[in-house]
Amino acid sequence: MELWELVARERIRDTLARYNWSGDAGRADELAAAFAPDGVLQLRSGPTLRGRGEIRDFIGGVAAREAGPAPAGPAPAGPKLVRHLLTNTRFTALSPREASVSSYFTVVTEVGLDHAGRYRDTLVPVDDAWLIAHRLVSTDWVAPGSVMASPPPAR
Repeated sequence: MELWELVARERIRDTLARYNWSGDAGRADELAAAFAPDGVLQLRSGPTLRGRGEIRDFIGGVAAREAGPAPAGPAPAGPKLVRHLLTNTRFTALSPREASVSSYFTVVTEVGLDHAGRYRDTLVPVDDAWLIAHRLVSTDWVAPGSVMASPPPAR
């Protein structure tokens, strides 16, 4: 393995973690920055979002729905528990110009295990980072009472 490949793999892992940490914290701008400027977020059972602006606006809307309505009085609504857990990250192709990466995710919320699925990513180098050029999100399972996900489409 060459040095560039080790560096690329670590930068890719950092981008994947940044996406999940930012999303869990409701930081739509930071999550969108994990994408290349013209990156695509494709939801298997939902919209396909193109560019950081569309991705940021969509994620910002999800975060607002998760927080729920503001309570009466001066205290703002607090964020709910959201933790994306990324596992089994597998590099299926890697060149100096592009990487293909597959991962499983599970999401824990106040209901417990909320939903689970897969990410299929294409990443590209941008300056000193590797950013998501295309992400396909496939939700495979949703808990009854999920606070975040719609049931996956029937097969």
